[in-house]
Amino acid sequence: MALDPTAGWLVMVQSNNTMLIGNSDESRHGNKIGMESKKVDSAKQHLRHVEKDVLIPKIMREKARERCSEQVEDFTKCCKDSGILMVVKCRKENSALKECLTAYYNDPTFYEECKMEYLKEREEFRKTGIPTKKRLQKLPTSM
Repeated sequence: MALDPTAGWLVMVQSNNTMLIGNSDESRHGNKIGMESKKVDSAKQHLRHVEKDVLIPKIMREKARERCSEQVEDFTKCCKDSGILMVVKCRKENSALKECLTAYYNDPTFYEECKMEYLKEREEFRKTGIPTKKRLQKLPTSM
């Protein structure tokens, strides 16, 4: 709860990101008549646990694999050529791949880049109601 000294208005932010705004005299007496309810703009940036812990890391993994494509190809080729002995024979390729991926996973700017990409996708979904996968599919043309 905060009081705006210039206007005499009381601003209360509730747990559901709703802001109640009203005259401080009314609020002191427990009277909430005339209070307005506004959504806090930061609600657009709020991330649920599943988004932080699952969805953004999924985007990070996909983008990191693209950026480490050379190491992925080397490791895949080694595994195909080695068969059952791949655990022993492909240690060098495996460690190079891990090193490349871990560098991206631990990079805070890369995380923010993926987070912003996710927020764009989420905002687009909220506007259209169409998931990204279906939006990107090529629509059949009729003649």
